[in-house]
Amino acid sequence: MLTAKIAGTDMSIEKTSPSNIFLVGPMGVGKTTIGRSLAEELRLEFVDCDVEIEARCGAEIAWIFDVEGEAGFRDREMEMLAELTDRDNILLATGGGAVLRKENRDYLKKRGTVVFLDSSVESLVKRTAKDKKRPLLQNVDPAKVLRRIKTERDPLYREIADIRLYVGDKSSRRVVQQVVQLLNREGKL
Repeated sequence: MLTAKIAGTDMSIEKTSPSNIFLVGPMGVGKTTIGRSLAEELRLEFVDCDVEIEARCGAEIAWIFDVEGEAGFRDREMEMLAELTDRDNILLATGGGAVLRKENRDYLKKRGTVVFLDSSVESLVKRTAKDKKRPLLQNVDPAKVLRRIKTERDPLYREIADIRLYVGDKSSRRVVQQVVQLLNREGKL
């Protein structure tokens, strides 16, 4: 929070950094792939929250889920998001469940521009079919789990999104172009 003195009175101002862009959306939508290209296009530092958590813990997300459970992972994620969203000039790819905690939604909404990348459950099932690193999709019916997760989280993504873009089966290059166009149209660049 920034504090400014105006006519002898302390006045608190929420910090908003239009130089930060935060990607949210379901697992498998392409936040990391799209985020890398978009960061390069916009000359921002690319950061993947899950990769940062793994680096800090010295363990993969799946292991953290196994040992600490989802609640333990979400605690680590909240701590990491508090730190990362306070930086400047970054493009941050969040994990799909980052929006579950109100504190995280507040960090994202108040500290940058939030882009919600959306897709159909069918497309997400295709994209995650061979990925063995997603703890919530192990030993279950992926379509059923992704449908449930999408139903739970979509309202939270929409709550904080400045921009929503349906990704579907578009190439990452096309999505990057569309995000840049939308950011310009919304006056976010």
